[in-house]
Amino acid sequence: MAEITASLVKELRELTGLGMMECKKALTEADGDIKAAEDLLRIRSGAKASKAAGRVTAEGVVATYLNSQGNLGVMVEVNCETDFVGKNDDFVSFAKAAAECVAHADVIDVEQLSQCKTSSGEILEEARKALVMKLGENITIRRFVRFNATGRLAQYLHGSKIGVMIDVEGGDDALGKDLAMHIAASKPICVSKEQVPAEVLDKEREIYTAQAAESGKPAEIVAKMVDGRIAKYLAEVTLLGQPFVKDPDQTVEKLLTVKKAKVHAFTMYVVGEGIEKKSEDFAAEVAAAAGAAIA
Repeated sequence: MAEITASLVKELRELTGLGMMECKKALTEADGDIKAAEDLLRIRSGAKASKAAGRVTAEGVVATYLNSQGNLGVMVEVNCETDFVGKNDDFVSFAKAAAECVAHADVIDVEQLSQCKTSSGEILEEARKALVMKLGENITIRRFVRFNATGRLAQYLHGSKIGVMIDVEGGDDALGKDLAMHIAASKPICVSKEQVPAEVLDKEREIYTAQAAESGKPAEIVAKMVDGRIAKYLAEVTLLGQPFVKDPDQTVEKLLTVKKAKVHAFTMYVVGEGIEKKSEDFAAEVAAAAGAAIA
């Protein structure tokens, strides 16, 4: 049987918001499989699925580039080890240079991007290495997205940690900015219910079915309960189904109808999303350093 460590229990508590003993019991039953334990707890308690955007565990910035016509845009995430370096002017400038490189080069992945030239003529990878030497931290370009818009692009940066770029047809510039801000706040996973991945929907249905079955109600009632939960889930995770943050009495879909506008696509980046960050005990480090100095 797998060892159920305190750190594993802590991680499950952060994912579910449930008590230590509940999490430890679920991990024991799941033989240390944290995903299986999370599903088990959701079935038992109805706890909501954990949101990846809430697990920011690495530092860095989101940088963007948008041309004057509003039809070409780029968003890039560049990571470093500490928030201190993430605020460094040279680091921020490097991230912006990376975004410009994506805009002006036909690259499909980070490896290709690293060999592009910046506006100053320097190879991006060489600029990265020089910055690592200067700042003393590992620096990586994690991901990027390039938009060739069908409509007009709008963007929103919440500080430097959350970035949204959205392709909107119709409406005005204010609508695009409002929608980008809405996405940063409400974190939809896609535009419409038709775009929700089948495997995600199947997993939710499986969990809701298990929850409803525990009620002891007849199968036909269980089926209706599950359908209702799925409908609610789709409204929560799709942009069109969500209540608009500036006017919760109407959905984004109704807002777009009134404005005679359409959202073609959007991307949201959260710095460090899904990246595990090493837990550091600074007191232990100081004690160890002091002990070594005495020795």
